[in-house]
Amino acid sequence: MTTATIPLQKPALTRADFASDQTVRWCPGCGDYAILATMQKILPELGVPRENIVFISGIGCSSRFPYYMNTYGIHSIHGRAPTLATGLAITNPELSIWVITGDGDGLSIGGNHLLHALRRNVNLNIILFNNRIYGLTKGQYSPTSRLGAKTKSSPMGTIEHPINPIGIALAAEASFVARSLDSHTQHMGQVLQQAAAHRGSSFVEVYQNCVIFNPTEWDGLDDRRTRDDNILYLEDGRPMVFGKNHDRGIRLNGFTPEIVMLGDGVSEADLVVHDANSTELGYILSSLEYPTPMGVFRQVEDRPTYTEGLMEQIATAQAKRGMGNLDALYRAADLWTVVPQDPTEPIEAHISGRVGGEMDDEYTDVLTGQGKAADDSTSYGRAGTNLDIDGLKDRLTEVNVAALGTHAPVEVDVHTSLAKAIRQMTGHKIGCVLVTDETDRLVGIFTERDVLMRVAGLVDDLAAANVGAYMTADPVAVHADLPIAHALHLMALHGFRHLPLVDDDRRPVGIISFRDVVHYLHNGA
Repeated sequence: MTTATIPLQKPALTRADFASDQTVRWCPGCGDYAILATMQKILPELGVPRENIVFISGIGCSSRFPYYMNTYGIHSIHGRAPTLATGLAITNPELSIWVITGDGDGLSIGGNHLLHALRRNVNLNIILFNNRIYGLTKGQYSPTSRLGAKTKSSPMGTIEHPINPIGIALAAEASFVARSLDSHTQHMGQVLQQAAAHRGSSFVEVYQNCVIFNPTEWDGLDDRRTRDDNILYLEDGRPMVFGKNHDRGIRLNGFTPEIVMLGDGVSEADLVVHDANSTELGYILSSLEYPTPMGVFRQVEDRPTYTEGLMEQIATAQAKRGMGNLDALYRAADLWTVVPQDPTEPIEAHISGRVGGEMDDEYTDVLTGQGKAADDSTSYGRAGTNLDIDGLKDRLTEVNVAALGTHAPVEVDVHTSLAKAIRQMTGHKIGCVLVTDETDRLVGIFTERDVLMRVAGLVDDLAAANVGAYMTADPVAVHADLPIAHALHLMALHGFRHLPLVDDDRRPVGIISFRDVVHYLHNGA
């Protein structure tokens, strides 16, 4: 006799399964408790395993949320939760990712990150707790505080126009935009379930009560005895009726919503019918203060997510070019290998990047006769000349710097005024002067770049300031018997345009520039 094997089934999850062992630390009566309880209640109904659920927060009272959820969680940095969540959503598209933020964290320092997560339609659920105050930092006005609100940081009343979170989300073209209220847990649970079921970026603003610093902000909305007279519950495809007795409604006068009483010739047929696909209607409703709209403002289901678009591009690229190689990618751009200390090793082995075959486009054009020199607009090269990369490499590695016909150095000492040094550069039409000590040894270089980055607009009296305070000290210098390739390598490595030439005692004997190399190669010397 055989017995059939019955597959084991995981027991259904309950609200208790999502409650962590951490002590919840919010002020007594804070609206965050209601949001936490509602979230723990609706998650078992989603049918998503706990190991596939992640809560990510930034900084603020709301950002303690991940500690109190028995799921994966990340307590990240101020305003950057959408950024971390975006990366996670792309890496593992099967996760149910919830971003918990507040009106300060999400709309001040995090406004940019929130905006772009929504417009990209990343598969995230962003829940923004809005109490119109900075609670964690003890009562300063926030980006959503009402105009004229008197707080610790605005004792005379804030003069800033508040941000409208719903309007921001609609402007970013979020594919799901909704609002609910912490004290109306049944409605909030329904909205959160709709957000979780949505594929793409969902944004839910939750009016949340700060009982310490802004306790009266939602008066009229948070009392079950009065809220139905003050809230417009949005239902897609249904006329906009509100009031405890369902005796009032919203109709449009042009683009302006107006309140009407039903009866006396006014019926539901005269009212606006909510259309969650209409962004324009969503904008109109987002600015409506009485009655306050609650529910889904916008819901678009046929828009691909950011991850889907990205994976499609990756698949297309791999089909055409095969799997990528990260090491090859790192080595594909301008890459220089530092010349080893062993002078016997041939320098050809260390030429890559621009010198080895990818010279800067501007100078390649000059050498092939397609460009013009920047200093005298004289045409270079011969029409139809082909750039011989192998020949260039040979000449760069075999010919010494002395062949460039170096310029005589213009020298000053560390006590020379900036005014005089700049006159020297201008008078000699050269981009730098060399700075020497009392023994004529090179101790610094003062360049046009130093003038632009360290002097211009920063030094009031050029005649009173000395070069020694603004020069580049102990500059890289070369000997005339080194290969041109070595000099080019140093220029590219350090971003120099000029290099001093020195003798064995480090006394200046000349200056070379990258343009000298171009002239030399073009003229075929």
